[in-house]
Amino acid sequence: MEGGHHIPFDIARVYYLFDVPANAKRGGHAHKKLERVIFALSGSFRIIIDDGKQKQEYWLKDPRRGLYINQLVWTDLDSFSANAVCVVLASHRYDEEDYYRDYDEFLDAAL
Repeated sequence: MEGGHHIPFDIARVYYLFDVPANAKRGGHAHKKLERVIFALSGSFRIIIDDGKQKQEYWLKDPRRGLYINQLVWTDLDSFSANAVCVVLASHRYDEEDYYRDYDEFLDAAL
C-alpha cells in the first residue's frame, strides 16, 4: 500500500490490535483531524461508525479490503474473532488533543 495513492493520505502512523477478547470493545472515540484506514489482517471484527446523523456497521474479514474513516466520525469496534488482528493506518501521529472521547462533545462538534 502506498500513502497518497492506495490510501487517500500520507501515512504518519501504523498501529494494531490483537488478542482482543471476543466480548471486548475498542474505539469509543472520534478524531478532530486524523483520518484512518482500518484492515482485518486476520480474523474478523465489526466496526460501527457514527457521523452524528446516522450509524453504519461494517464487518471486516478480508485483509484485501479496508475501511476508510474520515475525521469527525465516532468509531466503535467489537465482536472480535479469536484470531483477529486489526491494523490501522493513520494520517497523523498520536496526539491526545485530537481525540473526542466524550460522545456529547463529539456531537456538538459534528453537527
